[in-house]
Amino acid sequence: MVKKKPTFKKIYKEYLNNNIKLKKYQWVGVLMLVWVLAGLIGWVYEFFVGLIDKGEPYMVGGNLLPWINIYAFGAIAVLPVVYRLKKYPWVVFLMGVLVTGAVELVGGWLVYTIGNGTRYWNYDHGAWAWGSINGFVCPLSVFIFGLGILTLIYIIMPFLNYLALRMSRRAFLALAITLFSLIMVDEIGNLILKNLGQPTAMDFYRSLGAKYQEF
Repeated sequence: MVKKKPTFKKIYKEYLNNNIKLKKYQWVGVLMLVWVLAGLIGWVYEFFVGLIDKGEPYMVGGNLLPWINIYAFGAIAVLPVVYRLKKYPWVVFLMGVLVTGAVELVGGWLVYTIGNGTRYWNYDHGAWAWGSINGFVCPLSVFIFGLGILTLIYIIMPFLNYLALRMSRRAFLALAITLFSLIMVDEIGNLILKNLGQPTAMDFYRSLGAKYQEF
């Protein structure tokens, strides 16, 4: 007799109650997909923020593919903090605000310090300026990121748990490893090209006439 696979509703209920038991390979695959999706969603967010701020479309990021690494770092950093707290959405939101705010502040400061004044984002303008700390982080940005963490915990993670439990081991790992590898080849390749003084994804898009904002 073929064992019936659990429905999304059942998986979601067990997920909220912290009763989901993923195998090691499933956890690895889930984290790989979080890495990919968080960076992709961050790219979409920055694209539309740039469109609103500048009034025209800009390519954003540093890669050929639509993905921004600090959003991936932020999602992975916040998961261990809030994962077991998902019965309390307000706690998840507050912790998400604190962790993502810290990632922005530290990340922005490091880039500014190591890069001799380089800034990939600056909140010292418009609605972002209120409460801004040296342009690295502001209340509006961390509020939005807090909402993003709610999306991660209550929409993205349950869906990825569902995929991990419903798909075969081979298919799930193939999906996760393929997408993760594409992103990392793009990310590392661009870093190597940049350090060697060779044309990068940013140069490629500019050669096509696109405006590009490195991130």
